[in-house]
Amino acid sequence: MSTAPERPQARLLVPALMFIALVVAAVASLGTPLITSVATSFHVALDSAQWTLTIALLSGAVATPVLGRLGAGSHRRATILATLGVVVAGSALTVLPLPFAWLVVGRAGQGVGLGLTALMMGVARDHLPEERSAASIALISVISIVGAGVGYPLAALLTEVGGVRAAYGLGLLVAVLAFLTAWRSIPVAPEGRSARVDVAGALVLTAGLLLVLLLASQTSLWGHHRAVAVLLAIVAVLLLCVWVASELRSKTPLVDVRAMRHPAIAGANIAMFVAGIGMYLLLTLITRYAQTPHSAGYGFGLTTFVAGLVLVPFSVLGFVAGNLTPRVRRRIDAPLLLAGSAVVVGGGFVFFAAARSNLAELFVAMGVLGYGVGSFSAAMPGVILAVTPKSETSSAMSFNYVVRSVGYSLGSAIGGLVLAAGTDTGDLFPNDGAYTTAALVGIAAMAITTMSALALARQRSTKTHPTAAPDRAQPAPVDAMTGRQAPSDGT
Repeated sequence: MSTAPERPQARLLVPALMFIALVVAAVASLGTPLITSVATSFHVALDSAQWTLTIALLSGAVATPVLGRLGAGSHRRATILATLGVVVAGSALTVLPLPFAWLVVGRAGQGVGLGLTALMMGVARDHLPEERSAASIALISVISIVGAGVGYPLAALLTEVGGVRAAYGLGLLVAVLAFLTAWRSIPVAPEGRSARVDVAGALVLTAGLLLVLLLASQTSLWGHHRAVAVLLAIVAVLLLCVWVASELRSKTPLVDVRAMRHPAIAGANIAMFVAGIGMYLLLTLITRYAQTPHSAGYGFGLTTFVAGLVLVPFSVLGFVAGNLTPRVRRRIDAPLLLAGSAVVVGGGFVFFAAARSNLAELFVAMGVLGYGVGSFSAAMPGVILAVTPKSETSSAMSFNYVVRSVGYSLGSAIGGLVLAAGTDTGDLFPNDGAYTTAALVGIAAMAITTMSALALARQRSTKTHPTAAPDRAQPAPVDAMTGRQAPSDGT
């Protein structure tokens, strides 16, 4: 069969995948800059308005592993279209003049779309040449981060001009465009694949993740209801342990936990978890610092829209890093790139801790963060997919995205707790030193990430260049998905 007719489709496929990943990330991030406006427009408390962000993160984290498993089968196209249909329906609920409860439901529907990023990677790996698919997957990973930086200032501007409904109206428009793009561009999955969802495992994982992310996002629980928070944390740990045990016994696991024990995948997920804490912590610190009024003795008192513009260097340099990383990977191994990216983010923390007296310095710190996050996100798929079969691309990357979501939530929570601890009684804002303390926590997190990535690089180097003498028997190779030694061929 001639490949000529497929080339234009392949050229259009990459922009389509990137557009869909950008849209679902931007739509899910709409809750961040609108919390105060939602509280005012719907006459609810700020804690209640916070749920418009929290519920999107929760539904995204819960949907991601389920969609990842469905995306590993023959019904991937239908799964993508159905998920985008949910995003469109949720977006419509946020625009219609309905009570606040329906807005929360709509935000949950929008958050489900976060699970599509891993499926976009699976499509790229199946339908593009190997070299091009690697670069495309790296860009898809980055664009899912950049999307938040794009959505923040746009949503803030529309809110100032036309109110909350106008900002959510933009989300509905781009969600419809993403659905139409997927309808025209997403090909069917290769034949011969099947994917069964472990419903019981999905329910247990859902319950465990809900509790983890709830405890991470609702920091007031730890301050006012500590006993309840501790009890919920214990229940969450028990549920996740039960889920792991059930996945190990299941013939059709939701996530191949045995594969997660492979040193490369386990090391990558550990690095992603700790890095996620640090990355989101710095993002939170910079945006909060920029909006703190001058009356606190520091800060710049920026409006929501202007504060959103601080994210522009984050998005621009993140995208630049995402484009450069695939080329750099030809010379530098992916784990070393992870380590280098962690050092860059750590440098952003150091800069923020030492220099934040003028707005230009915040732009520099945000740009450094964006470059580090972009490079880290682009390098991460290379570590995981190097030992993952094509059929398991969506599932493996979806688990990594769940780990990232939990890390981000914990980073936000840690930032809130450190700043709360640095707030004197009777004051509305923390003292300036609390930001330095939080930055030191971030530096420690990125140091741990760097060491984890270097350990992973050293392990891969040892396997690539074994030190054993050539005339001695070598151990059987390790199966990439089970973490066990492959059977010998008898020689």
